[in-house]
Amino acid sequence: MSIRMPTIFFGHGNPMNALLANDYTQRWSAIGASIPRPRAILSISAHWCKDGTAVTTQVAPRTIHDFGGFPAELFAFQYPAPGDPALAKRVTELLAAVDVAVAEDTRWGLDHGTWAVLCHVFPLADVPVIQLAIDETKPAAFHYACGTALRPLREEGILVMGSGDIVHNLHTYAWGRHPVEPYDWAVRFEAKARQLMVARDHRLLIEYESLGSDAVLSVPTPEHYVPLLYVLGASDAADTIAFPVEGIDGGSVSMLTVQFGEAVA
Repeated sequence: MSIRMPTIFFGHGNPMNALLANDYTQRWSAIGASIPRPRAILSISAHWCKDGTAVTTQVAPRTIHDFGGFPAELFAFQYPAPGDPALAKRVTELLAAVDVAVAEDTRWGLDHGTWAVLCHVFPLADVPVIQLAIDETKPAAFHYACGTALRPLREEGILVMGSGDIVHNLHTYAWGRHPVEPYDWAVRFEAKARQLMVARDHRLLIEYESLGSDAVLSVPTPEHYVPLLYVLGASDAADTIAFPVEGIDGGSVSMLTVQFGEAVA
């Protein structure tokens, strides 16, 4: 019998978290210790956006270092989790039900939105992982619908994981400075998003652009917010909701993690 897995959105923040031991990474580790080992992981990362929907199909996906200006140690980091071509095929079947054509991709791999978190959640890199690309040409409602179509994976022992940041404004981020207090607009928007999640008001979370100037500043571009919509879609009304990781880094990047449901045998 498969375990019904939770679905989790991780605020991944700075890729240096892969190498650090801090409150965020310790809480990621605690999540890994608190849930049963999934059969595999489907990750929707802010760092794979393209024209069209695609899924990785490699048996051994490469570790992608999709950033610049960081120490050599980070570029040398590897997360050698296996892939899962059978799960990739299952994803294409589920998304066909909502008329989404999914291309197979053998070139991408695992980007830092995935491995900088999973290296703490499952440090042995022994759980198969695939990634689903975000179609950057589609509206928010499309991504939520895709998440809903993928919900059956949870009953099959698959961890559906989103990785981004509910608040992500690098123009105002305190690069290289001492810790700073979060911007008031960042605090307000994160609090509003939490309130809507607890209230199960997914409509307004999908229509986040209608939430005023705080939303404009917190989500100046959609790619870090969109993974949350997949997780919201994959959740259901019976799920418990928890926020196992909290905090705003650099004043303008939310590290909030949202977990819907508990693993149930």
